[in-house]
Amino acid sequence: MEQEAKLKQKFSDDLKQAMRDKDDVKKSTLRMLISAMNYVEIARQAPLTDPDILGVVAREIKQRQESILAFQQGNRPDLVAKEEAEMAVLKSYLPEQLSREAVVAAAKQVIAEVGAKAPSDKGKVMPKLIGQLKGKADGRLINDIVTELLKS
Repeated sequence: MEQEAKLKQKFSDDLKQAMRDKDDVKKSTLRMLISAMNYVEIARQAPLTDPDILGVVAREIKQRQESILAFQQGNRPDLVAKEEAEMAVLKSYLPEQLSREAVVAAAKQVIAEVGAKAPSDKGKVMPKLIGQLKGKADGRLINDIVTELLKS
């Protein structure tokens, strides 16, 4: 609970500082992030924990990546630049992303803990592993690695 308040407070403090600095990109990005966090809290009807907040940040980054691809295909460099700037602000709040090797090691540990042997056991592994690595590694990477390890 204490950790959650610290991360929320950090966003609020950074928003105030961005307003003072007249940093429009950071200001609008933080407002959007706080709004997204509030939507998730309302949907869950419970306060967000630190990993939940990092999950919201990661989801917003993923949305920016998808938007960048769409704007590049639509030949809109102005919108690509805006999305990239917002994504840079969001990435500054994520912890250091784990390497592929670190994700493989964590996946092997969880697979051993739950006793998974075949691809059909993926449902036992994924929730636990994603809970451990939320915000620290991309969900698609985690999924690919678990699939790979359970096939062999």
